[in-house]
Amino acid sequence: MNLRWMLRAKRWAQTPPSAGRVKFVLGVIALCLLLYAVERVFGWPDWLTPNSPRGRIGL
Repeated sequence: MNLRWMLRAKRWAQTPPSAGRVKFVLGVIALCLLLYAVERVFGWPDWLTPNSPRGRIGL
């Protein structure tokens, strides 16, 4: 751990984030984990699979 991370940790300890920001970040992480779990259980839907594996589709 270098000096820059130690200074950042010191500043974060002096002025911690608000409870609302912590709840927001935890909510975003929970949403990502939920989406990952749903994708692992039910798989990738066929309607989201592109027709062409080459990239952009006919513009």
